[in-house]
Amino acid sequence: MAADCAAWLIANPVEAEDLRESFVSGEEDNGGHLLSNKNIHEINGNWLSSSSNGIHEARLKAKAKRRLRKNSSRDSGRGDSLSDNGDVARGTLAAPTSPKSKLLDRRSRLGKGRGLPKKGGAGGKGVWGRSGEVYEPEQVDEKDPNYDEAQENCVYETVVPPLDERDFEKTVTPIVQEYFEHGDTNEVAELLAELNLGPMRSEVPTLAVSMALEAKASQRELTSRLLADLCGPILSYRDMENSFDKLLRELPDLVLDTPGASQFVGQFIARAVSDRILSKSYIESYKGRVDCKHTRAALDRAAVLLKMSLGGLRIDNHWGTGGGQRPVTQLVKEMNLLLKEYILSGDTKEAERCLRELEVPHFHHEFVYEAIVMVLESKGMKTFNMVLQLLKSLSASSIITVDQMRRGYERVYMDIAEINIDVPRAYFILEQIVDKSFSMDIIGVTIRDLCPCRCFFYYRAHI
Repeated sequence: MAADCAAWLIANPVEAEDLRESFVSGEEDNGGHLLSNKNIHEINGNWLSSSSNGIHEARLKAKAKRRLRKNSSRDSGRGDSLSDNGDVARGTLAAPTSPKSKLLDRRSRLGKGRGLPKKGGAGGKGVWGRSGEVYEPEQVDEKDPNYDEAQENCVYETVVPPLDERDFEKTVTPIVQEYFEHGDTNEVAELLAELNLGPMRSEVPTLAVSMALEAKASQRELTSRLLADLCGPILSYRDMENSFDKLLRELPDLVLDTPGASQFVGQFIARAVSDRILSKSYIESYKGRVDCKHTRAALDRAAVLLKMSLGGLRIDNHWGTGGGQRPVTQLVKEMNLLLKEYILSGDTKEAERCLRELEVPHFHHEFVYEAIVMVLESKGMKTFNMVLQLLKSLSASSIITVDQMRRGYERVYMDIAEINIDVPRAYFILEQIVDKSFSMDIIGVTIRDLCPCRCFFYYRAHI
């Protein structure tokens, strides 16, 4: 019998290997050589009693179950089951799941487990933990090789690098330009406080004054106020002195762009002394050591203004108050003076320049109103023709807009009844002004048709 088994193993090496593996694992396959003789079995030369027969059957069933479980992951749609005797029962095929659903399915694909999500729902891409989980502060491990005891008491702060000359001009210039529009010194102080000016701190007054030299009188007044408000919170008195020293040194170059720079810088110095951001001895410190004629002119201008202040001149307003910051009564008075000077001189260009310097384009309707009322109260045609010529010039150059011109005429229409009390011929003269203005393209048809004309017939009836 042993000789027969050896010959068979040589003739069938593959099946013999399978049988050997089955025997090593304690299992028995179909290719094995099984000899039965009632209670004794021979397997590969080993004799087993009948009591171990049930063990072999259980092992066969376990092996069949493992094979079935391994195949179930490959053929997920196959409804296989195992009967009690180890036979595989084939059921109906289940509908295969879509690939997308498999990607989103967080259950194990090995067929093991209870079908619960991985890591209790806290795993996967983009997941930071279970819902509602609170993380405790991480404790420092002193045994960590990267542990550094000196880092425990470190305080981290945001460091703003100091501005260099190029970045300083790019950053501060827009701030000053916006200040000329809104006039709020507190906003400028907040913006400068956020910057690390460093050694460029004394350049702030220099830049502001240099920009104001080419600006309007009202903006130079705003610059003087800005310097007074920045001295202390942002700038020191030493910074102010250094900035004005630099302005005096650069006057020969500033005069090339602004011919009146010497006089303007002198007024800024006088205003600074008056506002107590420069010492009274600042001008005296330059005596006897000035060679530049422009610097000397600026210091002389400042000294003259300071002496005049002793006689009652208010240096705190020598630039004047520009634009809408002036009182309405003051603007009306200046417009009346402008019209009277124009009637005497007849210089239209000078009148246009003076009206621009008032810097109140939103208040030009008052100028139109005062001009028409002056014509109504005047005698003769000289004032009539000169005022209409001035309005024509201002309208053609767009100094007075169409809207402001319309509002000025409408205000006269509304007050004509009261004006007629003092000027009996007001209605008649007004109609002539409106007709002439329409013929000169100062106003349109709509404004002309709004003119009250009942007074004309009333006047003709009482001649």
